[in-house]
Order: sequence, then structure tokens, then C-alpha cells
Amino acid sequence: MVFSSLTFLFFFLPLALLLYYSCPKRMKNIVLLAVSLFFYAWGEPIYIFLMIFSAGIDYVHGLIIHKNRMSRPSLAKIALLSSMVVNIAILSFFKYADFLVENVNLLFGTAIMPLDLPLPIGISFYTFQTMSYSIDIYRGKVEPQKNPLTLALYVTLFPQLIAGPIVRYETIAKELSNRRFQLDQFAEGVRFFIIGLGKKVLIANSIGGLWFTIQGQELSDLSMLTVWLGIIAFSFQIYFDFSGYSDMAIGLGKMFGFNFPVNFNYPYISKSVTEFWRRWHITLGSWFRDYVYFPLGGSRNGTLRTIRNLLIVWGITGLWHGASWNFVLWGLYFGFLIGIEKLGLLKLLQKMHPFFQHAYLLVIILFGWVLFVFDDLHKGIAYIKVMVGATTNKLYDMQALYFLYTHGVLLVIAVIASTPLLKHLKGKIELAFPASFQRKAVELLSIGCLIILLVVSTAYLVNSSYNPFLYFRF
Repeated sequence: MVFSSLTFLFFFLPLALLLYYSCPKRMKNIVLLAVSLFFYAWGEPIYIFLMIFSAGIDYVHGLIIHKNRMSRPSLAKIALLSSMVVNIAILSFFKYADFLVENVNLLFGTAIMPLDLPLPIGISFYTFQTMSYSIDIYRGKVEPQKNPLTLALYVTLFPQLIAGPIVRYETIAKELSNRRFQLDQFAEGVRFFIIGLGKKVLIANSIGGLWFTIQGQELSDLSMLTVWLGIIAFSFQIYFDFSGYSDMAIGLGKMFGFNFPVNFNYPYISKSVTEFWRRWHITLGSWFRDYVYFPLGGSRNGTLRTIRNLLIVWGITGLWHGASWNFVLWGLYFGFLIGIEKLGLLKLLQKMHPFFQHAYLLVIILFGWVLFVFDDLHKGIAYIKVMVGATTNKLYDMQALYFLYTHGVLLVIAVIASTPLLKHLKGKIELAFPASFQRKAVELLSIGCLIILLVVSTAYLVNSSYNPFLYFRF
């Protein structure tokens, strides 16, 4: 069940809110836990037990780590390693077993049969959350949760269960135990959710249709302009799909009294690769920084080790996104570029006009998305060859012009919506009204826009069968 579905919008969510707010305070966590388990079971009832097992493992390990952290640090370290091994083993078995079998068969000519296990939805996200819980207890940053049901709620909390943001235990520890209904927070949650829904349904789905059409054709039949339009369309699709989902998750969290961290901050306005990855999937980047990059030494031990650490982190980041070599290459591609920027390219870029900084970043990102989207590296490389004019494909053709004509307005909307322009416009509107009724006028205008956005998004869902969610695969 995805957030951008009629079932979720008009059945699950209203019922969940009704149950949650009609029960006494002492029962709210239990009700929310039951609702979250039902949400997960809607798609994968069997894997509920795997998720509960992960929560239980880290609950027990957390208590052991905390009890022995000061008195018997070696035992605490063993418990931490045990927790890490179990979590990584579960993730690796379900996500990478067939990838390993495929490569063993390729290298040694064997014929080992793949397991063909379906990937548990959200396993990459909730595994990282449970791992950070144990690590933070070992570091003394958080106290262990004494109530196993409360920890289970942290792991299974449905707004962020499927695709993040990756919420660390310390972020919502107090809210898990004590939260109050606040009308302003609930209203802000509704605003976040509707905006995220609009991003996902009206922009991501619509522009994704263009990419779906282009990538489904023979590459030899496409012009250079068409392939550029295709990967631009995909870049907007994945951004509005994932950032829209993150906004919906943050909004849902607020409706139930939680404050989740922001996951996207207009990444396409960046002027370097380094800046882009500070703005894109922020919770994942900070997770790898704090739990992998810094423990490896970060940038403290000289240039060569810094580059090594970056490549390790980004290789793992790529593999986290999927069990395929194109994801590993995609990760190493960005690790290498960030390393080059650290070696001096970043200082050179800062001396250039902002236009050239943006142009550099956008071209780099678009080539990166080609590596990301094509599981078959040969197809990805062939696509890049057409992009750079290394083939006999036409520069442009009537099909490319038709796509520009039919999707030009949508592309302009996507460009505007991927920048803070609308946010700045809202600020100027606020300043244009006298202070006496400024807030009320702006609020009424905002409410009107949100209602229109919700109605139009719902109408789109009623009339369209194309509603993919790209991050289910992770």
C-alpha cells in the first residue's frame, strides 16, 4: 500500500487517525503499532515476522550493551558486533544472495540455482535504523528502550517504514514515550502530506510517463535530443517521487505527533557534487557519514586515506541501492567525483560564475542517473554514447520536437518546483499584506491552494493506472 493510492487516502489513513485519536493515551503506542503492522502486512504478511525479529534482536542487544558498556566494555563490544552481524546477515541474505550466486556462476562456470526470494519491503531502511539504535547505545548517545513494544513501534512506524526518511532513535525517543496533540503540528502535517502527494502524483507520475515511453524504444531509433529529454525526465521523476514520498512521511509523522528529519533540500540547485549529496536523501548521507565514514577515519589521515574512505563509503552506498554492478559503479562514480572536488576542484568551481557551477553539477548528475537507471551496464553505456554524440543517431527528429511540445509545460513546472522559487514567492506575498490581516490572508490562500492540490491529485489517481513507486526496490 503506497501513500499515493486511493485505498490509503480514503480508507487506511482516516481509519488509522480515528483509532489513534479515539483511544486513551496509554493505548496510543499499541494502537499505532497494530496499525503499522497491518500497513506492512497489506503487502507482505510473512515478512512481518522478520521485521519483528530484527526489532527483538536489537532490543536484547541494546540492553546487554548498555548494562556492560562501562563495567565490561569488551562484552558490550561483542554484543554490538553480534547485533551488527545479525542485521547485516539478514539484509545480505535477502538482498544480495542471488547477486552473489550470479557472480559466482559467472566467475567459476557453476550452475548454482538462485533463491529468487522476494525482497522484504523497506528492509534497507529499517535495518539501518535498528543498527543505529545499537551503535548509539554503545556510544552512550541514547538510553536503551525498556519497553519492547515501544522499540517495535520505532522500527515499524508506518509513515517512515517503507522508504524513510531514516529516523534515528535519538530523534524521536522522547516522542515515542510522550507526545501531545497539537493542532498547529497536525495542520502542518496535513500541509506536508498534500504537497508531497502533489509532487508524487502530478509531477513524478506525469514526467515519469515520458521516461517510460522513451526508454521503451530501441536506442538506435532515438535522437540525441530525445535521449537527453529522457534522462532529464527520469531525473525529475526520481526526485519528485522520492522527495514527495518523504514529505508525505514527514507529514504523517506530524499528524501522529512525531517530528521526522527533512530528507531533501532542493538538491538540483546545487553548485557541486559535494553540495548535491548534502541536499539529496539527507538522512541516508548522514547515516553513512556518522556510522561508516567517520569510523574509517574520515578526512583526518591524509589525502590517500580520505579518497579510500570516500570510495569505500560510496561503493557501499551504491550497493545499498541495489544488488547490481551498475549501482556499485554509480556509487564509485560519485565517490571519485567528491574526492576530486576535495583535492581542489571545489575551490576552482567556487571561482567560476554560478551558471557554470550549476551546469557542471547538472551534467554530472544526469550522467550519474544513466548509470543508476540501467541495470544492464551495456545499455547504460550505449545510452551515454548517444548522449555525447558518439553514434550515428540524429541530433534531433520530429519525435523529440513532439515530446518537447507535449511535455514542455510540465518540464517548466518541474524545474520551478525543484527550486525554492515558490517558497520565496510565498514570502513576498506575506510581505505584501498589512500586518493586521497578513497571517489570516496568507493562511486562507494557502488552504485554498492545498484543497485544489488535493482535489486535482485525487482526480489524477482516479483516472490514471500509472502510479509507480521507484524506491520500493530498495
